[in-house]
Amino acid sequence: MPVFYLTEETIFPPPEYADEDGLLAVGGDLSVERLLTAYRMGIFPWYSEGSPVLWWSPDPRPILIPNELRVSRSLRQTIKKGIFQVSMDKAFEEVILACRDVHLRKDGDTWLTKDMIRAYIRLHHEGYAHSVETWKDGELVGGLYGVSLGAAFFGESMFRRINDASKVAFVALVFQLKRWNFHFIDCQVRTEHMIRFGAKEIPREEFLRMLEEALKVPTRRGRWRVDYTDVRKLINSSSGTSP
Repeated sequence: MPVFYLTEETIFPPPEYADEDGLLAVGGDLSVERLLTAYRMGIFPWYSEGSPVLWWSPDPRPILIPNELRVSRSLRQTIKKGIFQVSMDKAFEEVILACRDVHLRKDGDTWLTKDMIRAYIRLHHEGYAHSVETWKDGELVGGLYGVSLGAAFFGESMFRRINDASKVAFVALVFQLKRWNFHFIDCQVRTEHMIRFGAKEIPREEFLRMLEEALKVPTRRGRWRVDYTDVRKLINSSSGTSP
């Protein structure tokens, strides 16, 4: 399949034209308008410093349905003990910078380039990108961020500084999205970490149909809040435990 080169016009080719690895297009910018257009079409940017912007739409696509979340017994015990405090949209910039640093230390490289970081901070200020933070004794120890449109949440990255910190943030997010009747979380790229949480891969065609339905729901735009005490009660009383 051909790879398309984008112009200044904010348009994308159909996602079905992506190559076998999911690469669809090259170039363009990371403006709010272009990013929102991409996400609405099931497309996301992913590239390294020094590379042009690369746009992807993988097939199959991993997603997690909130009702299908699996929480291990050990993680459920951690949540029950109240070791962490959880917030939303309290420290977005700190979270995205921490995600960058984790990947730099691990891989020596990261897709969270300076331009990407600035772009998602702009999305956050516009009310479309959100973070979940995990705290211990007043210190930020884990978190994640992503983009929300309609009843879909597009997960981008997470980090932890101590064990289970990012997992607690993710579980809190899923339960909050469940309360808000979100349809799914887009995991973008398969990881065993997300599979253990209950994510599954579906054909891109099915993903795009689900996305179309999710986008019919008004976007919950603006700063998000979470009552973690209430979420903990729901987690501790729910089923869906995995070994």
